[in-house]
Amino acid sequence: MPISGATTIVICGNRHQDNYLPKINDMIRLMLDAGISVYIERRFADYMASMTPDILQRCRITDTPPPHTHVAVSIGGDGTFLRTARWIGRGGIPVLGINTGHLGFLAGYTLDEAPSLIDMLLNHTGIIEERIVLQVESPDIPADILPFALNEVAILKEDTSSMISVHLTLNDFLLADYMADGLIISTPTGSTGYNLAVGGPILQPTLQALSIAPIAPHTLTLRPIIIGSNSVLHAVTTSRATHYRVSLDGCSFVMTVGTSLTVRRADFSIRTLRRSDTDFAATLRNKLLWGQR
Repeated sequence: MPISGATTIVICGNRHQDNYLPKINDMIRLMLDAGISVYIERRFADYMASMTPDILQRCRITDTPPPHTHVAVSIGGDGTFLRTARWIGRGGIPVLGINTGHLGFLAGYTLDEAPSLIDMLLNHTGIIEERIVLQVESPDIPADILPFALNEVAILKEDTSSMISVHLTLNDFLLADYMADGLIISTPTGSTGYNLAVGGPILQPTLQALSIAPIAPHTLTLRPIIIGSNSVLHAVTTSRATHYRVSLDGCSFVMTVGTSLTVRRADFSIRTLRRSDTDFAATLRNKLLWGQR
């Protein structure tokens, strides 16, 4: 789906990228000179203020995503992109990722590409993709945890304790009792992350499906599988230990063994923005060296 317009943006960023600040300043200056209204998330603005206070005088600082914003620009690595997506939440603002980190699978562009990205915003040529979000339900989720994940929900053993057993039902029917070090329920967006690292399949990002992949299963008959995106998963975890850990896109918390967890598709999606001249296949080749010998 083409983007309809972009005259107001909000910028979020990693606060550990001193070497990139001159280029970030240059990009923001190009945006402002092109007539784009620029908001900067307060935490990132506070970081920039100690080194580049001049550019901030032409921007607005915000604690929440402005409701009239057309695009959120994430500057950092994939972790920053995920944090930006959580900050946007249900707002429906497309997220554009600029990589100053390592792999940069979600944050697919560089600061050197800023002129072409600004042209995309001004000429409305970007492509918006809808990405599945997972919602987690349990009475024991801490109150300060947003129970959503764009990448994956991971059920993990706590520290170095013995393996866990996850009794997993799919749409109220028993799927399996996973005896393993953990279990990853991944969206297509997250399929190239933790899921891939444990041998799970790569999914096209816009596919309406989920992946379930065990971590170091204690039986050869448990392998990664693909299920429909509207499936409802119910997990009860047992272990010799008293607790297990749940991670939502790397944001983790501890739950008591025996408590249940429900994972389902959320009633909203995260929208990502890309240039029309890039696609998933090119990202696989460039980021994962797909097919190279």
